[in-house]
Amino acid sequence: MPAAVETKDLTRSFGALTAVDHVDLFVPHGSIFALLGPNGAGKTTLMRMLTTLLPPSGGQAKVAGYDVVREASLVRQHIGYVPQALSADPDLTGYENLLIFAKLYRVPAPIRRARIDEALHFMGLEEAAATLVRHYSGGMTRRLEIAQSLVNRPQVLFLDEPTVGLDPTARHNVWEHVRALWQQWETTIFMTTHYMEEAEALCHAVAFVHQGRIVESGSPQALKARLGEGATLDDVFLSITGERNG
Repeated sequence: MPAAVETKDLTRSFGALTAVDHVDLFVPHGSIFALLGPNGAGKTTLMRMLTTLLPPSGGQAKVAGYDVVREASLVRQHIGYVPQALSADPDLTGYENLLIFAKLYRVPAPIRRARIDEALHFMGLEEAAATLVRHYSGGMTRRLEIAQSLVNRPQVLFLDEPTVGLDPTARHNVWEHVRALWQQWETTIFMTTHYMEEAEALCHAVAFVHQGRIVESGSPQALKARLGEGATLDDVFLSITGERNG
């Protein structure tokens, strides 16, 4: 199966601090994958390199078949990215926020409206399209940001802590839309999360990051099975990092 994301010895240092330390990853096309680990483990730094926002200090990475350094512009054309912090403009409507992204992604003018309507429909926001984002709930804003990342029909969608700060109902609503996105568009989804329940509900494979290194990876089911019957991903997290999640 071809790789949607592949890294070899990927490294990022900030002075004497090595935030990402010789990471090897292989994420198959059409899968949902998550990086798990404590705060400061290197998850967001790794994602920022894969989305071309931060140059590696060493090693190699390819996303959608393109090198993140030598072919950065091609990587950007084939990905969507939703950062951890809410970034939609509250003084614009949902539609206007998507229009800006469609122009940034150079979606041709003749199909721009159709792409925006499609993304709004997919994330269940048609009725809120003309509403100022300042009046959206947190869950609606997050769904809008995912819709923004879909207007170019990305091969790989990067979600950095997509449900952080949301209440349980809004969180599960986002899960449903992410799962539908994978099922209907076969988009590869690469995410980070602190919620072990989220990883279990959505992901085909996960990798635990600790002190900049991948220390364990596999399917949630296989990782739990190693600890015995009744084990959870929180138990796996504790066994790997020596820390309780959250």
